[in-house]
This record gives sequence, structure tokens and C-alpha cells, in this order.
Amino acid sequence: MDQLDQRACLGEFLRSRRARLRPEDVGMTDYGRRRRVPGLRREELAQLAGVSVAYYTRLEQRDGHNVSAEVLDAIARALRLDGTERAHLMDLARPKPRRRRQSRRPQQVRPALRTLMDAMDGVPAYLVGHRQDVIGWNRLAAAVFGDFGALPAAERNLVRLMFLDPATAELYGEWECQACWVVSNLRLYAGQHPDDEQLSALVGELSVKNEEFRRLWAAHTVADKTHGVKLLRHPLVGEMRLSFETLTLPDDPTQSLITFHAEPGSASEDALRLLASWDAQRTAGQRTAGQRTAATAAERPAGAARFPDAATA
Repeated sequence: MDQLDQRACLGEFLRSRRARLRPEDVGMTDYGRRRRVPGLRREELAQLAGVSVAYYTRLEQRDGHNVSAEVLDAIARALRLDGTERAHLMDLARPKPRRRRQSRRPQQVRPALRTLMDAMDGVPAYLVGHRQDVIGWNRLAAAVFGDFGALPAAERNLVRLMFLDPATAELYGEWECQACWVVSNLRLYAGQHPDDEQLSALVGELSVKNEEFRRLWAAHTVADKTHGVKLLRHPLVGEMRLSFETLTLPDDPTQSLITFHAEPGSASEDALRLLASWDAQRTAGQRTAGQRTAATAAERPAGAARFPDAATA
């Protein structure tokens, strides 16, 4: 499959949102009739949205051609969609015209942005682009999340690492929540970029190799979480709770800078400071040995260790 089937995604998304609602959730009376499937029936949803059952059925069966914004708004209200889900519904039902196939060049990081990340002393930061590819990072981010430079460029992807890299999975103390979030964000991206062939390849690979990804992808959950807290269990400094903020670049909304910080005076701040000190000592040693150390440019042989351990620290 070169591209995601947008019409199939529309029907699956509508069915998944309908399945999570019960009649009592929307003020309808359930007369106790046995339901073959969970959630509202199509006729109940159509009644709430003020459209015919035949019309709504066509939408779920991949026929969303020329559907109006007013009808989509009514369906979104009936399904109790939040703002992110509503935008996703619009993307699926009214996709942008397909672009002519072209090879997508790797995204570039502005030199000034690299300098900014390197200057963020004590603040792990990385830059993500299409499909949650990691395209830039500073040294402390590499110390916290693993050295992205030890990976081939094609494998520097947050979703791929979450499901296929055991060291990354062990890093997250709340792996299930983090896994759900990255898949939900990838679903949102898929609605906006259905012609991204690299996305189709990524989804295909993960669906074949990881059952949990396959389950989460089939749930059609969408989310755009731009801030929060991550619980990490680092192999060198132990547990850390780091708050994160996502800053979308104004001149390129496909790139976002994600920064992390610990609560002042907390044990997590001490752990982060210890990790920064270790990284500074390691970097100084590498410079003495004449090794290249810029994390955003580092290229190491495949299989090189991404995380430090107590024996090597």
C-alpha cells in the first residue's frame, strides 16, 4: 500500500467514535433491546445529527464525496467530538487534492535552531518533523533519551523507537500512556498527510512487527498533546519526572521543538543535573581524544550503545 486509504479511514473513524457512545450518554432512552455491536446504532446517530440513515450509512461506507461542512459539524456534535477529533474528521471527509508523487527530501534544520538547542544549558531538547521523525537534538537530550546519532537516520522516529526498541520501551515508566499518545498523534498526522508514502511504510512495518501498535492504530484515537509530564526510568540516574512543552515553528508548522525540564528543587532536577554533569565529563574526554561530539551531527556505527550504564559512566 503506497498511500493510506482516506475514505476507509473516514468510515473506520466514524464507527469507532459511534461505538464509544451509549444511548444514555446522549439523552436517548435504551429500551433494553439487545445490541449486536457496542455503542449507538447508525439510525440513532443519524437522528441526533439530523441526517437520513441512508446518508450517514454512505459516509461510514466510504462515500463522503461532497459532504458539506454543516453536515460534518452536526455529526461531530452528535458524536461528542472534541476539537482535535473534529479537525481530524474534516481532514478525512474533505481531503486536500492529491499531490503528484515526488521524492520527499529529508527535512532540514536551520543552523540558528541547532545553535539554540546547543545553548539550552540543562534543558534536553529535540526537534521533530514529519511522522515524528527526530531531525535535531542537543547533547542532553541524547543523554536522557538515548543517542539518536547511534541510529541510522531512517530509524530516528519516536513511534518506531517506542514499539521496536526495547531500551526506549524500558525508559518510559508509563509506557502504555506514552505509546497511546504517539500513535494518536501519528493518526492525526495521517489525516493531514494521506499521500505520505513513508508514513504508509512506517505504519505497515509497525503493524507487522508489533501487536500493540496494531491494536492502538485500529482504535483510531487522535490527540495533539503539546505539554505534560513524562515519567522516565533512566539506566544511569534512575527515576525522573520531566515536564515537556511543544513549540511549533512559526515558519514551518511541520517541525516542533520539544523541551524538557524538572521541577525546581526536586529529585528529578538533581538527577537531570547529574546526567548533565556526566555528559559534560564524557564530552570533555572525547574532545581530549579528538573525537567529534556534536550530538546533532553525530553518526555512529549501527548497533552502537544509545544509553549509558553505570559500568561505563
